[in-house]
Amino acid sequence: MDPPLHDWTRLARLHDALAALSDVPRHRDYLLRTWVQALPLARGRRQVENFLPLRARQGWPALQERLEGLATLHSAHEAQDGSQRLLVRLHDGQAVESVLLPRGGLCVSTQVGCAVGCVFCRTGRDGLQRQLGSAEIVAQVVLARRRRAVDKVVFMGMGEPAHNLEAVLEAIGLLGTAGAIAHKNLVFSTVGDPRVFARLAAGPVKPALALSLHSTDDAERARLLPRAPRIGVAELVDAADRYARDTGYPLQVQWTLIEGLNDRDEDVEALARLVRGRHAMVNLIPLNTVDGSGLRRPAALRAAEMARALNRRGVLTRLRQSAGQDVEGGCGQLRSRFPVRVQAAGTA
Repeated sequence: MDPPLHDWTRLARLHDALAALSDVPRHRDYLLRTWVQALPLARGRRQVENFLPLRARQGWPALQERLEGLATLHSAHEAQDGSQRLLVRLHDGQAVESVLLPRGGLCVSTQVGCAVGCVFCRTGRDGLQRQLGSAEIVAQVVLARRRRAVDKVVFMGMGEPAHNLEAVLEAIGLLGTAGAIAHKNLVFSTVGDPRVFARLAAGPVKPALALSLHSTDDAERARLLPRAPRIGVAELVDAADRYARDTGYPLQVQWTLIEGLNDRDEDVEALARLVRGRHAMVNLIPLNTVDGSGLRRPAALRAAEMARALNRRGVLTRLRQSAGQDVEGGCGQLRSRFPVRVQAAGTA
């Protein structure tokens, strides 16, 4: 009897299944790349019947069907900026969101829900429902690659990656090898769990780091991110900066712009003092409005002026637009339209 589908959520189960198809490492690597890169089994000039053993060729379709059942498309929402918000159905009927970004990027989820409870994020309202397995994280990339090319993956969707660290690191390890994604194009986003910096540095694939900061004031940041680790902002940025210098990839400081809270002149000055001279850049991201939060994004002119002011102070700053704002596709907003579960297909 085949194992139930939930046993396939970890990449270890996939490696076991590949070993059952072939004893030869290069055969298993070929099949692994076939899945992760969303490639056809027969490709290029190589005659697959002369390369893969019969056992592998015959067993691959059933294995591929199992893997595709980990993450299936429930609905896609095209935005004017060229992004696509994808509501992804998992094997147990739960749903997460992935976002196809312009120019080959993809934002993936690492948890169903989130425990951090950021006041400006829709995902955090429902708390943490469950962890995603490493294979479920990679399956989001495979699903997206069947729609368009993906050469950058950011772990900034639903969930706090540091709270599912083992699974996320396994996914990063596969995407940075068989997945053919440059290490600098794998971006691990965190609110600042202290375990992260040492673990990322110890891995064979070292991703770029994004730090969800949002305030330079410890008390204000604790209010905005109520269940984030209580690490002082200065200590947190010091640790992230050291990791960035060790890898050579600039630290990405994420700053969700909230009118009247962190878009003031004094915020510009404080952020410039904190970041200037570090191996870092700032991403200013206007708030995706969440009903009932009482928070608003600043006017476009104010956001642009803040970006210019930071650049004038020697801090490389980019004003980003949260993808899919015109389709109300901010993180957690699509899933919130399905408050129970979307109908699971083919659960086992």
